[in-house]
Amino acid sequence: MKTYVPDLLDLEDATPEAMYELFEKQAWGDGLPLVPPTRERVDAMLAFATGDPDEVLATLLPRAGIVTRRVVAINCVLAGCPPIVFPVVLSAIRALARPEVNLRGVNATTHVVAPLVLVHGEIVARAGFNAGVGAFGPGNRANATVGRAVRLILLHVAGARPGFGDAATHGQPAKYTYCAAENLPECPWEGYAASRGVDAPSAVTVHCGEGPHNVHDAEADGDPALILDKLASAMATLGVNNAPISHGEYFIVLGPEHAQSLAMRGLTRADISSYLYERARIPAGVFRRHFEELAWAQWMKTARDEDLLPMTAHPDHIRVVVAGGPGKHSLVIPSWGMTKSATVPVEG
Repeated sequence: MKTYVPDLLDLEDATPEAMYELFEKQAWGDGLPLVPPTRERVDAMLAFATGDPDEVLATLLPRAGIVTRRVVAINCVLAGCPPIVFPVVLSAIRALARPEVNLRGVNATTHVVAPLVLVHGEIVARAGFNAGVGAFGPGNRANATVGRAVRLILLHVAGARPGFGDAATHGQPAKYTYCAAENLPECPWEGYAASRGVDAPSAVTVHCGEGPHNVHDAEADGDPALILDKLASAMATLGVNNAPISHGEYFIVLGPEHAQSLAMRGLTRADISSYLYERARIPAGVFRRHFEELAWAQWMKTARDEDLLPMTAHPDHIRVVVAGGPGKHSLVIPSWGMTKSATVPVEG
């Protein structure tokens, strides 16, 4: 029995132990057990996409590694993906290769940034993604393996290995896998992808950021000001990479209960972004005292020290999506700062 490995070598001994030993010697993999990518498994993955398996789809920095459907399929098998999620991984990789994402910077920075994959639309139910309770946690194969496949591709193709192409000082658990799905059935507004102008049955968003910061507001009446002020307080901190970078994005992942409380008071997604833009602020002088270099919009540079400045230069940089299950919790996910999210249709 012969087995594919990332550069298409054959391994005569297909036992897990032999493959792990080879991967360790070659500095491949993420350190966790891997599924042997046999020809049969790779072909089964490729059957869920269209087009030439060896067509060049993108290059991933900093290594400028070449992405093809076959390369993605091999890494999906390694990660344990069911074939049905293969187009989601392909689309996430296409999104990561877009220039606004700045993958070279994302991979090379000392910051803990990791690409978050958010899945939208009909593929969520069809492929069994978890958009509800524990959407960002363990226990779901689609979520776990899609995020892991993306990371394996960054390791094997982009060259984002710790100490080589990934200079993150500490790293973070989201560098193993970071994938969740939008809870569209419990979203009181249009779907996130549609709000970004992506008209497709299924879509995927990549947002290169930190791990989720939990925000808890359990007040019985669901007062929008209390919910949003707590979210703003979590945003307004000097410790995030966004603080000195005015074009950085924040993803606000509202739990369904918070989302319903806000929508029942007539707030739209844009209202929420605008409110947080106005409330998540720090005096300009505090920013200046803490940062020798400030990548600010020009209008922010003219502010007086006592003026309150926003954590990002425009409300549209604050993106709102609904995910998770019961409970009065929401999440703030700051970006690395020098990156923009990308939302694309799911295509094979």
